[in-house]
Amino acid sequence: MIRLAIEGLEAGYGAVRALHGVSLEVREGETVALLGTNGKGKSTLMKCVMGLLKPSRGSIMLEMDGGRVDLAGKSPQEIVALGVALVPEGRRLFPRLTVAENLLLGAFRHGARSAIERNLALCHEAFPLLRERGTQLAGSLSGGQQQMLAIARAIMSAPKLLLIDEPSVGLSPVLVKQMIDTIAALKRQFGLTVLMAEQNFHQASRIADRGYLIVQGEIAFEGRNLEELQGSELVKSLYLGA
Repeated sequence: MIRLAIEGLEAGYGAVRALHGVSLEVREGETVALLGTNGKGKSTLMKCVMGLLKPSRGSIMLEMDGGRVDLAGKSPQEIVALGVALVPEGRRLFPRLTVAENLLLGAFRHGARSAIERNLALCHEAFPLLRERGTQLAGSLSGGQQQMLAIARAIMSAPKLLLIDEPSVGLSPVLVKQMIDTIAALKRQFGLTVLMAEQNFHQASRIADRGYLIVQGEIAFEGRNLEELQGSELVKSLYLGA
C-alpha cells in the first residue's frame, strides 16, 4: 500500500511565498492531476516532495508498507531510495551522455538494480525509438524524444510513486496526446501511483481519476472524481472558456 498525504504545505524562494497551506493526497493506484497555469506553484510542490526544496511549514507523509515517513526531512537521494521518482519540467537529462547511459543512470537506486534488464526491455517496448537511438547523445534529441527519455529514465528506477511535472510543455498537440496515452499505459503496466502536474486540462482529464486546481499557491478546488473536476465552474472559467 502506498499513499502520499500533504498537509498545510508552505514553501517559497527567499521572501517570495509560492505555496500557502497546500493539502492534497494521492492514494494507491490513482492518477491525480494537479492543474494550474504557469507560476501557480505546481513545480514548487513537486520539488518539495522530492526534497529539492525545503518547505517552511507542513508535512509530506509517504505511507508505504505499513510505515510512515515525512519526506519534508529527507534528502532527494533518500526519497528516491523509497521508490519515488520525478520526471521534471524541462526533462533535465544529461545532454552529453547517450540515451542508453541516461536510462542506466535511472536505475542507480539499489532497489532497481536487480530489474534493470526487465525495466529496460519494457521501456524499449513503450518507446521503441529509445532502442534505435541508444548511442545518440541525449542533448541531440528532439523535444518529444527527450520527454520520452525523461519518462523512461524515471521508470528505470522502478518507482512506486511517479511524479510528472508538465509533460506537455513544448510539445505539439499530437505528441502531447501520445505522451499522455503512454503515461496511462506505463501506469497500468508497472502498477504505478501517479501525481501529474499539468496545465493542459483537456489532456490531463483523459487519464486522471480526480484532481486539484491550484491558483496562486493555494488549492482552489478539489474534484473528488473526474465528473466533479469537469463540472467545476472555476475549472470551466479557467480552461473551458465558460
